[in-house]
Amino acid sequence: MADLNVKIGSLTLKNPVMTASGTFGYGLEFADFIDLSRLGAIIVKGTTLHHREGNPYPRMAETPSGMLNAVGLQNKGVEYFIQAIYPEIKNIDTNIIVNVSGSAIDDYVATAAKIATLEKIPAIELNISCPNVKEGGMAFGTSCKSAGNVVKAVRRVYPGTLIVKLSPNVTDVAEIARAVEAEGADSVSLINTLLGMAIDAERRKPILSTVTGGLSGACVKPIALRMVWQVAKAVKVPIIGLGGIMNATDAVEFLLAGATAVQIGTANFIDPQITIKVIDGIDDYLKRHGYNSVQEIIGLV
Repeated sequence: MADLNVKIGSLTLKNPVMTASGTFGYGLEFADFIDLSRLGAIIVKGTTLHHREGNPYPRMAETPSGMLNAVGLQNKGVEYFIQAIYPEIKNIDTNIIVNVSGSAIDDYVATAAKIATLEKIPAIELNISCPNVKEGGMAFGTSCKSAGNVVKAVRRVYPGTLIVKLSPNVTDVAEIARAVEAEGADSVSLINTLLGMAIDAERRKPILSTVTGGLSGACVKPIALRMVWQVAKAVKVPIIGLGGIMNATDAVEFLLAGATAVQIGTANFIDPQITIKVIDGIDDYLKRHGYNSVQEIIGLV
């Protein structure tokens, strides 16, 4: 087997394959299908300071080569995670990363500070695609100033590896990446979902209760690949690529574009064993092309 180890900040991954937040539960849901310890990392579903019910149904819709979701970060809050979920997942033999979301900077800070006390959680992924309630609902990640402010505030209280998840719904994603790097992000992950919409023509109504939602799946891959390539040229921190990765070839393309690691999201719903197939497929690619280490192909394009 080729050397698949990669580093994200001070975090060592046994391979570059991670699971995307919101598509893999807390990991245990997939334990009957795969050996969880083979994964590079598991990013658990979005966690907020307080309990959130999420959005009313319907909140998912299938689209050609993809899906829309408007789940709305449904979770029981960080205290519940610490008391009930953490003891169940802390001994899984891989990196467990918590995706942290919020509607105000103080929420992000308070949640990150609580996660920082958990010995077996070496990293957090900051979801800055959330609407900033105090600033009129614009997502934190859509301006350099607000993105930088969130990262700066969280960096003060969080000593572990800090990954910042970038929104694609911006004019210049590289500019946002540079802003969060400057405020102390150890890594950036991209892309989050693209803003989309579906309409039921017969009923003459939107399909989602929220009208718009996040588009993911194979259809977004060319955009995700382009953005990863652009950001790789703009920052020095490691990049985690995601968006439409459905097989090992897709994953390799992201590595070639400059990603150090990848996340698999929507594909988990189609094939719960896809992560393992991608790990094995990357290894096969390296062997076929005469590479000893995955590091050798990162950023070749």
